[in-house]
Amino acid sequence: MSWRAPHLSATTLVLLAASPAFAHTGEGVAGGFLGGFEHPISGPDHLVAMVAVGLWGAFLGAPAIWLLPIVFPLVMTIGGVMGIIGIPIPGVEIGIAVSAVMLGLAVALAVRPPLWVAAILVGAFAIFHGHAHGAELPEAADAIAYSAGFVLATGLLHLTGIAFGTLSRWPAGTIAVRAAGGAIALAGVVFLSAVI
Repeated sequence: MSWRAPHLSATTLVLLAASPAFAHTGEGVAGGFLGGFEHPISGPDHLVAMVAVGLWGAFLGAPAIWLLPIVFPLVMTIGGVMGIIGIPIPGVEIGIAVSAVMLGLAVALAVRPPLWVAAILVGAFAIFHGHAHGAELPEAADAIAYSAGFVLATGLLHLTGIAFGTLSRWPAGTIAVRAAGGAIALAGVVFLSAVI
């Protein structure tokens, strides 16, 4: 029991020290599958929001445990195409930061909306994440391979959230999952403060 508090504190400090929008510099991102795969993992703003989708799905249980992590990459792909072809979406960075705040709070506060509301919320945030991924597509990169990379990495981040979120089956696990949601929301506030 004693290892949990320091571990959670260390995780929170890492999230707070993370540089927001790190994934959106456009520098050093390789093209193709590996570049796409790296994008969501290298940006802490994407990483925490995508883990939060899996956490929330696991917390809500079936069918949300599989539906939310399917809705997110499907809708994210639409946002990605919009980014690739240059359709502007205002406030992308704000939308990404707000996604971490809202999804983290949903987990932390044990919000249990109807499934369709959760799916619409997750889908709306996915547009912003996808647009950022698509807009960062390096020149002369294979758009299909790049997109496959970022969708696969997103799925793995969702699975990470689901794996941790299944701890909510037990009382102590519920506390840990909700605390992780709080840490994600707090990280989102830090990201938001850096973009507004």
